[in-house]
Amino acid sequence: MKFLHTSDWHLGRSFHRVNLLGAQAAFLDHLLDTVREHGVDAVLVAGDVYDRAVPPLPAVELYDRALHRLAELGVPTVMISGNHDSARRLGVGAGLIDRAGIHLRTDPAGCADPVVLADAHGEVALYGLPYLEPALVKDQFDAEKVSHEAVLGAAMDRIRADLAARAPGTRSLVLAHAFVTGGQASDSERDISVGGVEAVPASVFDGVDYAALGHLHGSQIISERVRYSGSPLAYSFSEAGHRKSMWLVELGAEGEIAAAERIDTPVPRPLARLRGPLEDLLADPAHARHEDSWVEAVLTDPVRPDDPMARLAARFPHTLSLAFDPEGREEDSAASYAQRLKGRSDQEIAEDFVAHVRGGHPDEAERAVLQGAFDEVRADESRQETHR
Repeated sequence: MKFLHTSDWHLGRSFHRVNLLGAQAAFLDHLLDTVREHGVDAVLVAGDVYDRAVPPLPAVELYDRALHRLAELGVPTVMISGNHDSARRLGVGAGLIDRAGIHLRTDPAGCADPVVLADAHGEVALYGLPYLEPALVKDQFDAEKVSHEAVLGAAMDRIRADLAARAPGTRSLVLAHAFVTGGQASDSERDISVGGVEAVPASVFDGVDYAALGHLHGSQIISERVRYSGSPLAYSFSEAGHRKSMWLVELGAEGEIAAAERIDTPVPRPLARLRGPLEDLLADPAHARHEDSWVEAVLTDPVRPDDPMARLAARFPHTLSLAFDPEGREEDSAASYAQRLKGRSDQEIAEDFVAHVRGGHPDEAERAVLQGAFDEVRADESRQETHR
C-alpha cells in the first residue's frame, strides 16, 4: 500500500511580504499529479494545514478546492491539525466530509479511532493524532505530568491498545505533530516547549509500522519508520539548504517499509544567503547564479553604505532581507539587539532581562516561575481559541 506523506502546508503564509498563495496552489496541483502518477492509495497530511488559527479567505478557498479535488480522485486522505491550526475550525463538518473519503482528525478524543483501509494483504489502520497541548489534555489522557512526552505517550498507549484488539497482522500508521528528539529545527517553526522541554523520544511511537510526522520544516529520517516530510515550501531563509519534498512510502505485506522515495515539490524561487561587503556582493561573478533568487544579504562593511537596498536590488531584484554585521567592530548592544535575540527562547530572553535589571541571574525557583508563566499563557491562548 502506497502513502504520500506531507505536512506543514501553512496555507495563507507569506515569505517576507511575498504572497505565496500561487506557489501553494502550484504545490497542491503537483500533489494531485503525484497521486495520479504513482497510484497512491492514501494521502497523509501531518498538521499545520493553515498558518494561523483564523486563516485569510483566499487560503480557505484554496483548501476547499484541494479537498474537492482529492475527493474526486477517490483516494482517501487523512489529515490532522497542527499547532498553527485551530482544531475546532479545521474539524468543522468532519463527519460529513468523512463520507467523501477526507478524514479529518482534530479531536484528541478520537485518536484511537483509525481510518481502516485494506489491500490484498489485509487491513491497515491509520491513526490521526492531532497536536496535543499538554496543559489542555493531561487530564483527558490521564497523563502523569504536563509534558509533550507524557501526553503523547498516553495517546499512543490508547492507539496500541486499539491495535492489539484488531486482527493479528493488521498493519498500522500514525500521523502526529510534534518535535521528536534528533530532529533539526529551522527559524520558521513556532516554539512548542513546555517546562523548557519540547522534544519527545522517537520511542514514543513504538508499536506502529510508520509514523508520519509534521512540525519540523526540513525533510528528515529520524528512523526507518519515523520520518518528517517537511514543509513543501521554504518559509524562512534558514531553510535555504532544504530540499523540499514529500515522502512516497510503500508499506509491505508484513508492515515493513518496502520503499521510501522523496518526491520533490515545485520551487517558486531559490533562496540565497549572501554575506560580505556591499561592493563585493555587487561585483563577485560567483553570485551571478543568485540574481533571480530571493536574497537575504548581510553586509559586513565597517561603515554602513549609502542606499544599500536599492544598490543590491539593481543586481538582485528579489532581495527581501537586509542586515548589517560590521566586521572588526566591537558589538554595539543597541544595534545588535535583534541578533542577540535570534534563536533564543522566550524563557532565555526573560531570564536575560531579569539579569539585566537586577544584576544577577534568576535562581532555579525563579526560572520555574517564569517557565510556568509562559506555559500558562500558551495554554490560555489555546483555551480561548477552543471556546471561540
